[in-house]
Amino acid sequence: MPQLSLSTNVPVDAVAAADILRDCSRALARIIGKPESYVTVSIDGSVPTSFAGSEEPAAYGEIMSIGGLGPSVNGKLSAALADILEAKLSVSASRFYVKFDDVQGYNVGFNGTTF
Repeated sequence: MPQLSLSTNVPVDAVAAADILRDCSRALARIIGKPESYVTVSIDGSVPTSFAGSEEPAAYGEIMSIGGLGPSVNGKLSAALADILEAKLSVSASRFYVKFDDVQGYNVGFNGTTF
């Protein structure tokens, strides 16, 4: 159940949000190797953000997954997400951090239980 939360100081209109959600969902499923039906993605735009002392376009993301993450996968995910944010929001890859969290199933609730 990969989950990606993104925040950016760039305004995100409905069309851009839909494109980003779709592209990120597909990238997570493909790279992590889990069905897209397990993936959730959210994006918050216009979040006041300073990155390296500047308010130029920037973004921050967190990915949580039960398995599927690791050094080689994380690098691919970071690159894919940076490409999407650069193409859709003009956020440079050098102004995007992403945190990876590989969690145990018992720490994630779904449908009234845990995994």
